[in-house]
Amino acid sequence: QALELGVPTMQPGEVSFFLAAFPYGYGRPGSRRCARREPDVPPEAPLLFEVTLLEVRDDPDPQPLPPAVRLRLGAQRRERGNFHFSRGDFAAALRSYRLALSALDGPAAAPPGPQEEEELREQRVKCLNNCAAVEMKLQRADEALAACEAALRISPDNGRALLRRGQV
Repeated sequence: QALELGVPTMQPGEVSFFLAAFPYGYGRPGSRRCARREPDVPPEAPLLFEVTLLEVRDDPDPQPLPPAVRLRLGAQRRERGNFHFSRGDFAAALRSYRLALSALDGPAAAPPGPQEEEELREQRVKCLNNCAAVEMKLQRADEALAACEAALRISPDNGRALLRRGQV
């Protein structure tokens, strides 16, 4: 969150240091990176970032991506949304889920195979269900219902979407 707030204040070529209090970093719980090479971040740790802004792009045209890359980007962005959701930052979670959907729905460099097409559908349904959960937390029933309906158009028997639609 510190970077999301700080980077837009920068100019191209600028080098900035951001000292982020724990609510703007990994929060109270910190972060454990067991399978990755990055170090653990202890609970309530402040973070220091050094950022160099290389360039600014205004609404770049989405580049056609292979299905495997679209799946990877979608999963990464959905996981980031899950992280924000678990911290109670519902606006950031919703942004991440929408970015995941845009990656999954983006232009394809090649048509997906049957297995990739099924994975893309499953990921879209997960993201739409997560969007519905966030919209419910934000008490926006119409938006939650729209997300449920979109998930059900892809997967008519999806239990989570049916449950959330019933809750709305």
